[in-house]
Order: sequence, then C-alpha cells, then structure tokens
Amino acid sequence: MNANSVRASRLVLGMGASALALGCSMPALAQVEEIVVTAQKVEENVQDVPIAITAITGDRLAETGTTSLENIGDLVPSVTFRKGTTSANSAIIMRGVGTITFSVAAEPSVSTVVDGVVLSRSGQAFADLLDIERLEVLRGPQGTLFGKNASAGLVSIISKGGTDTLEADLRAEYFEGNEYRLRTSVSGPLSGDWSGRVTGFYGSYDGNIRNVFFDEDVNGYEHYGARGIVDYKGDKARLRLIADYFRANDDCCADVTGATRGAVLDAELGFPVALGTDQRTVNHNLITETKDKQWSLTSNLDLDVFDTHTLSVILGYRNWQNTEIREGDFLPRAIVGTAQLHDNGFVETGQYSAEVRLASDPSEAFFYQIGAFYWHSDNKQDFTRRDIVCASSTLPVAPSGARPCNLTDTVNTTFPTATSMSDVDSTNFAVFGQSTYRFTDQLSVTGGLRWTRDELDYTHIRAPGVNAVTGLPLSGPGVSGNPAGGTIASGGNGTNTSAGSSTNDNISGKASVQFEPSEDFLFYGSYTRGYKGPAFNVFFNHTAPNNAVPIDEETSDAFEIGMKSQFWDRRIQLNTALFQATYDGFQANNFILLNGTTITNLTNAGTVRTKGFEVDAVVAPVDGLTLRGSVAYADAKVREFNPNPITGAADARNGTRLPLAPEWSWNVGADYETPVGEAFKIYASTSFSYTGSQFSDLGEGGPIDSYGIWNASLGIGTADDLYRLTLHARNITDESYALLNVGNGQRYQIPRDADRYFGVTLSAKIR
Repeated sequence: MNANSVRASRLVLGMGASALALGCSMPALAQVEEIVVTAQKVEENVQDVPIAITAITGDRLAETGTTSLENIGDLVPSVTFRKGTTSANSAIIMRGVGTITFSVAAEPSVSTVVDGVVLSRSGQAFADLLDIERLEVLRGPQGTLFGKNASAGLVSIISKGGTDTLEADLRAEYFEGNEYRLRTSVSGPLSGDWSGRVTGFYGSYDGNIRNVFFDEDVNGYEHYGARGIVDYKGDKARLRLIADYFRANDDCCADVTGATRGAVLDAELGFPVALGTDQRTVNHNLITETKDKQWSLTSNLDLDVFDTHTLSVILGYRNWQNTEIREGDFLPRAIVGTAQLHDNGFVETGQYSAEVRLASDPSEAFFYQIGAFYWHSDNKQDFTRRDIVCASSTLPVAPSGARPCNLTDTVNTTFPTATSMSDVDSTNFAVFGQSTYRFTDQLSVTGGLRWTRDELDYTHIRAPGVNAVTGLPLSGPGVSGNPAGGTIASGGNGTNTSAGSSTNDNISGKASVQFEPSEDFLFYGSYTRGYKGPAFNVFFNHTAPNNAVPIDEETSDAFEIGMKSQFWDRRIQLNTALFQATYDGFQANNFILLNGTTITNLTNAGTVRTKGFEVDAVVAPVDGLTLRGSVAYADAKVREFNPNPITGAADARNGTRLPLAPEWSWNVGADYETPVGEAFKIYASTSFSYTGSQFSDLGEGGPIDSYGIWNASLGIGTADDLYRLTLHARNITDESYALLNVGNGQRYQIPRDADRYFGVTLSAKIR
C-alpha cells in the first residue's frame, strides 16, 4: 500500500472509531437493516441463509455511486473485475477464480442472473444497474440451484416492481469531466390487483484519456435505456412481466502506454511515456470503441398449489449485440518494422430459457424444491483484422527517427487481412432438487443434486490471410496463413471450415449442516460439487485440429464453514466464512505467438485452488448511524498446470497466483443522517476500499500494484426525504491505479475512478 492509501485508511478508520465511540455514548435506538433475499430461490432473511452472501439494497447502490457491476468490488471485497477493451472481453472474478477468454464457445465461471434469468455471456452483465431492488452476491459454487456457469459464484440482480400507490423518482447527477446521469421512474396501481413501473435513464461522459491524434477525450460513454414492469398480486398467484432495452456507445477502452517501447516508438507517440499508471494520453489513429445493444422479455409466475406448495415458472428471452473497434498497435501510423493492426468485431447472442420449480412450505420441518431447466443460446461472431506492414519505405525518415510506411507503394507495403465467421449453439437441460430437514429448531441438514446435460456445436469459417490490395495469400501479425480447417499436413481438412460438437452429462450437488443455538446465531458447514460445462476455443485465429479439440468440463470441490450472528439487540451484525475450493480441468487462456503477435489459446489448464476467509460487519449503534467493514483473504494459486497443447510449454508455474486474484482486499465505511430543525436532514457518508497487489495474466504476468480509494459525500434534504442535494468527492487522495497491465506497463487499462473528481446529485420523489 502506498503512502496515500495508508493515510486515507487511517483517516477513515479514525472516523469510524470516533463515530462508534460517539454512538455508544448516545441512546441506542437502531438496529441493522433486515434484508430479505432469494439466494435459495425462496424468500429468507439473509441472516438465515447458510451461504456466504452479501446483499446490497438498491438505495445503497445509488448512494455509493455504484452504477454497474464494474464497481461492485468496492462493496464486496471478494470480487474483482477484469477490464477488457470491450464488454465482451470483460469478466467478473470471485475468490480469485474466473474465466477470462475471447472464445464465443465458452461461458463465465461467475454467473449473472437478472430477475431469475441466467445470462449467457459475461458481457451481457455490464449494463447499467437500473432501478434495482437489491443485488445479491453469492460466493462459491452455486450450481445446484442456479446451473452450470456458477462454478465460482453468482451475482443476482432483482428489479424494483410496481407499487400500490403512485410514486415517482427523479435523480439528476453531474460530475467533473462533463459526466451527466439522469434517471427517472414512475410506479403505481393500474387496475385491481395490477400495478406497474416504468424506468428510463441517460448518461454520458467525455472520458479520462486524451487522444492527441484526434485532439479529443476518449474512454467515455453514452448509455441510455428503459424498462417496463407489470405486476399482478392475487390471492393465489403472483405474476411479473418485464421488458427492457439498453444501448451503450462507448469510445472505450483504449490501451494506455505507460512504459517505454523503445526510443523510436516513444518518439512516434510524441509525449512522455514512462509515466506508469499516471499516463492519461494516447496517440491512436483509430478510436477504440465498444457498442452494446440489449433487449429482453421476462415472465415470472408464482402460483399457490396443493395448499402448501408454490409452482414457479420463469420464462426469458434476451438478445445482446456487441460491436468492437480496436486499435491494436497503439501508434498513430504504420512504420518500418512495426505494423499497424486494427480490429473490428461483432457478436450477437440470442438466448431463451425456461425454468419450472415446485417448492413446499419453507416453514415446515421438511422443506424441499424440485425443478427442471431448459436453456438455449445462439452465438454469432464476425471478426476482421487489418494489418499494414512494410519492411522498407520510400518515404523519408520522420523526426521521431521512424520511417513511415508508404501506403501508395503497394510493392513494399502490404495489407494482410482476414475475416472469420463463427456460429455457436449451446443447449442445456437440467433437473434438480434440494431439501432441508430440521431435526430440531436448532439443527438442520440440507442436500441437493442437479443433473445437467450440455450440447455444444460450433462452425467456424476463416480463409487464410490475404493481401487486401492483391487478394493473394499473405500472413501478417496476428493473421494466420492457415485456413480455419487446418492444413492436411497438420491433420486438418484443408478447407476454410472447422466444425465440432460436444455433449456432456454431469451430476453436481451440495450437502450442508446448520446449527442455530439462538435466533441471533447460525453456524454452518457445507460441501459443494461445482460444474462448468465444456467449451471450444472458437476465436478469430481458430485453426483445426488443435483448436477443434473440445475443452472438457471444469469441476470443483468446495468446502465452507461459516457463522452469521447478531449482537447488542441486533445493532451489530457479524458474518464470517472460511473456504477452500479446488478446480480440476480449470478453463483458462494460455498464450502463444502468431507472426510476432501474442494470441490466446483456451485450454483445460490444470488444477487450481483457492482458500481463505471473509468477514463482514455492520454496526448500527444509534439511530441514523451505520458503520460497515468487510475483509477478504484469498490464496488462489495454480496447483498443477498443463502445458500449452500447441507449443508444449507451460506458461504458469505450479504455485503461482491466479490472475486478478489479490490476496487481501477490504473496505470500511460510515453513513450518518441527523435532523436539522424540523424541516431538514443532513446526510454524510464515507468509505475506503483497498485492493491488494495482483497479476493480470497466468504465470504472474502484468503486475498490478495495490491501491486504496477513499470516497465521501455530504447532503442535505427535507425531513420527509422527498428532496435531497448531495455533494460527492471520489478518490479523494487522487490514487492512480490500473485494472489491467499487459506487456509490463506498455498497455494499461485506466478506469474513470483512477483520478480525483467531484460531483453533485439532486434527487426528488413523489410519495
């Protein structure tokens, strides 16, 4: 931790201790807020669920400025975020485990569920968190009830629904850097037992990186969307219908050069380079962009049957489109000896799913639920890479010392290019059941099983690279001279088409025991068998026969013991968990060189293990004051690594840490509100989150230094909380950091919150 982090953490801890001391000397009127969750697909108090879970209300998400899952690690230390150049290449990591891949025939290890519907691809999860009732983060394998792509954990998002009376909310925000956000919602009764809610939002931001080539800021965004919900609440049935639409047009996320690339390339860029994570300038002749369009339809029915049972039916369809435009050489032009590399990709995912579940009365001594699940996803990807290469040039040497390629000289300058088209179909069937038996009011056991069948098919078409000018065969940096089907000499079919299929059956499940000596204490221990389905390495440079070999299932054995407790008349809540999980057939990227450019190769990389502990505490000593603190330790390492099937060389030593897996992460914070006279209230909030040092890639490549972020806000509002004005300070100590480091500092991903900035929020309500 650097000096700024230490000073900030001491200040926040001091503030928390002072507030606690103050609270203990005042009349005790408060209790920790009770949150009802559906972590086991039935409504329960979060303190009664024998799972390591963090539940965050929508109000707290808004108050902390958490607008997407990219920022969730500030609230849940066990979670880290892998920032890619596009949302399609980004991922959530939990307890040090997650799948990082460019393949459209592989799924995440951390599942995202929105209103009961499991998302197919990681990129779908990074839409704005819009009008959320609560967010539940379940740590460790959750496949028994939630399916195959929850082998490391799960994030469940639940939307706010209709209301019995007319309500309206407006939230307008402005932050430095021309960042604007506007959110509004209206809800109320429709007719009889029907109610509804309509929500819309718009946000834009110029960006935190200056591209001197175009003399404009980049790494900004423009987001907008809407959601409509209709709820029916009858005597025997509850029905929710949801339709939503989301668009994102982001000039994000440019790779920033923070370390020298040599004197000539540094001079080409034309600005000081060796600034590390303080770098905020690029010189790119192509603006990196990621564009998303997503819409969905969801139906969720709960029907009371047999007097004591509930039949639930969840139907969902989601369509997601992602366009990627990427600057791959990070220079303003092609020069002799350094090629220009530009990419353009398009991914479309259409998925539909159905789940039917029957649950008995959870208040009985024996409680069970059984269900069936069907899910299908169709993923298409088109990808084009365009190079400009010259070994010599007729143009004079530039002041930088580089000789630019002459684009009109098509003899000495060549234009290698290729386009791939991929089509991947994934189908999943499952039946599952879980039951709990209470021997006494204090002692109970839970067991569950899930049978899963996966069917995965792909077709990948790519001709060998050609010169875009002549049409003649030509390879280049990251452009293969082999067809997708592979050469006959290498065991391929000699065509431009590679195709394959894989089927797999699996039994996963869990067993747990819980002991509740009193209503304020719960102790539990569990064993979970996790599962992640098979995959194929389907990406731009996919070449049979090596890439056509199915990547086997990933399985895990996870053990966890934990405690959930409340003290001091429920003004203190303290939860702890101790865990260990071993993953066999871990699906991960190895790295190989193709004509001088590094590309990835998804394989069953071997066996990894994560072990550690988590502690979460909330204290409400007096009315209006809440103190929070969480700490997570995860020792996530490679146990046995398999060599790359193409090169035969392993790129991660046994015992090395997994990527994006900091050993230590923690946060502390305090929220306080107090009346001022009879008409107004003052609101104050502060938080500090710390993320330990980590690595970007397997083999402990791309080190990322530890960093700590201190945020605070101060607001004033009416006594009835209908109007509130809040001032925000983000990253008060101006702590610069990176989310990703590739090439030892030659490519950083610098987030918005890596700089200090200020803002203001105005909220208004009708009740």
